[in-house]
Amino acid sequence: MKQTRDDPMKQTTKETAVIATTGRVTAARLAIREARPRRLTSILLWAAQILLAVLFVNFGLAKLTGHQVQEFADIGAGQWFRYFVGAAELAGGIGLLMPWLAGLAAAGLAAVMAGASITNLTVLHSTSYGGMVFLTAPLCAVFALLAYGRRQQIKALAVAIRR
Repeated sequence: MKQTRDDPMKQTTKETAVIATTGRVTAARLAIREARPRRLTSILLWAAQILLAVLFVNFGLAKLTGHQVQEFADIGAGQWFRYFVGAAELAGGIGLLMPWLAGLAAAGLAAVMAGASITNLTVLHSTSYGGMVFLTAPLCAVFALLAYGRRQQIKALAVAIRR
């Protein structure tokens, strides 16, 4: 269909599809933006996220470059697991800096730290790495609190993805 000057509202099927897709993306961004917490809460969340992002980018890079080979050898799962955990920590650290992914990244890092705490308590308890549970368990709690603080954004992201 060709648009005429007399009828600017006529659209082709392709134009309607582009407008609908663009509208969904814009609606998703607005929903995520509306789900932001209050100003003071947001400032505190961002301060924690930035600090933890720097730490976990460093932790992830250390695992990916081979600085923690012995720890993963003691676990017995193979070095592929070191790469997997390093990639997860690196992705989570980067995700903490992205406003629309911060809550999801915090939830993912809480899961990683929960797994690390369980591994430290059960598998590595008799090694020099067993004491790391006193670091990984509080980090798990902090990430769970961050995810809880960003829960509305996680819900808005889930709704946006389902559309």
